[in-house]
Amino acid sequence: MEMTGERRIEAPRQRVWDALNDPEALKAAIPGCESLERTPEGGFTARVAVRIGPMAAKFSGKVNLTNINAPESYTITGEGNGGAMGFAKGGADVTLEEATDTVTLLRYAVKAQVGGKMAQLGARLVDSTAKQMADQFFDRFAANIGVPEPEEVAASAAATPVESPVPKAADSAVSGLALVRAMMPREFLGQSMIFWGGLVVWLLMMALIFLG
Repeated sequence: MEMTGERRIEAPRQRVWDALNDPEALKAAIPGCESLERTPEGGFTARVAVRIGPMAAKFSGKVNLTNINAPESYTITGEGNGGAMGFAKGGADVTLEEATDTVTLLRYAVKAQVGGKMAQLGARLVDSTAKQMADQFFDRFAANIGVPEPEEVAASAAATPVESPVPKAADSAVSGLALVRAMMPREFLGQSMIFWGGLVVWLLMMALIFLG
């Protein structure tokens, strides 16, 4: 499968790049992230738990980085494994474009292959689930890194309080996944769809997190 996207982040490019080097900051944006660790070879490993309603799945993976051009771009290759449920492997190219002094355009292109039970899922369902989970991650990341200026904070405090964008993003992702599950054959319901969506997003998230 292939997945591309672009996100506008209200923060300077250097701040975005620095945040991508901060594991703690990224863990706050990744749903279900349990650990992020460096390996002796210079790569990274991660473990993520994904839960939608009563269903849950855990998977682990490892990645390697190449073509690092700070703070503009890099390439990543990796694989994720969920035991009997299947596995995914592939790569991603990520670029950060300085739209203005305070706005960054983050673009990504992911190519992944899947094996095991996950290979039986329809590509359209896989793409839809992966996109929704990626959107949830990016919404959280953008909300955390896009810190407003002091004047904006004061103006916001004087205005009527509004709900945080993070819960809305999560609600949207859950609703979207519910729709996808309703379209799937009964034999593919349960943990399998959640696991596959998580694997694809894991690959993308690793591309954003591990910049050495």
